[in-house]
Amino acid sequence: MQAIICETFDDPGQLKVSEIDEPAPAAREVLVSVKAVGLGYVDALTVAGKYQIKPTLPFIPGNEISGVVEKLGEGVKHLRLGQRVLAMPTSGGLAEKVCIADKKCTVIPEILDHTGAAGFQVNYCTAYHGLTHCGNLNAKETILILGASGGVGVAAIDVAKAIGATVIAAAGSSEKRDACLQHGADHVIDYSKDNWRDQLKEILNGTPLNVIYDPVGGPYAEPALRSLAPEGRYLVVGFAAGDIPKIPLNLALLKQIQIIGVNWGGYIAVNPTKTRPVLTKLLEWIASGKLKPKAGECFSLQQAGTAMMKMLDRKAIGKIVITMEA
Repeated sequence: MQAIICETFDDPGQLKVSEIDEPAPAAREVLVSVKAVGLGYVDALTVAGKYQIKPTLPFIPGNEISGVVEKLGEGVKHLRLGQRVLAMPTSGGLAEKVCIADKKCTVIPEILDHTGAAGFQVNYCTAYHGLTHCGNLNAKETILILGASGGVGVAAIDVAKAIGATVIAAAGSSEKRDACLQHGADHVIDYSKDNWRDQLKEILNGTPLNVIYDPVGGPYAEPALRSLAPEGRYLVVGFAAGDIPKIPLNLALLKQIQIIGVNWGGYIAVNPTKTRPVLTKLLEWIASGKLKPKAGECFSLQQAGTAMMKMLDRKAIGKIVITMEA
């Protein structure tokens, strides 16, 4: 079968497809025929050797997949052959087939296609955890989402609108801002402009800015934080801009705001039983039409390296998904 194998930490553009043996499921595992793989910024950083956690080489990247159950290992009871499932293997997603523990697999609702399912779990669980558990976002509050056109930002737009909040999306190009509006944002601002806070003030028109969702960091963080209303919540999600900002903590004191880290992976590592309730709630919202996860740009397996480079260059719009169809 075909798979992407990372032999050395290097530019993701160097990745190539290799032929490897098909795996066999062990007890309480299923063999999944992979239909789509969701890629995140962390995947690209890991391949490049720039992520804080480095897997043992060689490895197959990819930890968000959707596919069809092809074989059952001994003792598997709650899954059946032919079922469509989404899952998060520890690694190995960028392959035509992968073995996954049955307890990690979730049956995909009929309303959701494979490309939407593949890119759903990490970003939507992070958004739901960040906006509800960490940020306590309420209906009729206003949220500013930085880097809103990427996969992380698009998921946050979708979840925030499902909660009933007013969403202001920040993105650096007209194409990206149009995408944010298409995904449900109420307003957009161009935060590549020096006067972007003036744009924000004009949109707010005296309405308090209650929550900021920031997966970008860098030079945007402090101006955004200065725009937050008293008793607001600043959610630190990541640093896609590359630089970790240094925030004057006197602002937190004077504005009586909370600065909260959003780390879904770290949270469920300590609280593994919390994953299922969040997934269940999100899938209920999808089934009812409150959420509409969908892929951004799709690439073939052979183009996986190119797709990762697009994320590193911050040119991706929406969730990047690799599809296995030729």
